[in-house]
Amino acid sequence: MTRDAPPPEVLSSRLGYLLKHAYLRLGEESARALAPHGIDGRELAVLAVLDADDELSQLEAAGKLGVDRTTMVALVDALEGKELVERRRSPQDRRKNIVRLTPIGRERLRDAEVARQEMERRFLAPLSDSDATLLVRALRSLVSAPTVPESPESP
Repeated sequence: MTRDAPPPEVLSSRLGYLLKHAYLRLGEESARALAPHGIDGRELAVLAVLDADDELSQLEAAGKLGVDRTTMVALVDALEGKELVERRRSPQDRRKNIVRLTPIGRERLRDAEVARQEMERRFLAPLSDSDATLLVRALRSLVSAPTVPESPESP
């Protein structure tokens, strides 16, 4: 499927196909919007999570983001290299690293969030405002829902 071509008829109602291609397009648009800010979508998510809480350790932030410890260390290392975050030992527990945004990190977060919001508005432009709100609400419900175990097959 090319970017502007509709999906083949046989795939046009398959949820997995549609979600995959919508995600790929969103990823491309997100990368383009964030490139001038020198970060990617994962790094922006880390900055946003750290900004929302004053005292998060690397491990706590990893849990909120749903990433493993190794991935989180690599993300924080990259952000620290860009001078967007800093690690400090927790005064309560010297084994923990608290990760905080630097002043440059706060400014970068603010600017990148504006770019992200504008990109999302453009991405959702084919939908009415109410449909865009409904889509986000539906996706939030799907992401938040507990995993439903498979039902045993009936004889």
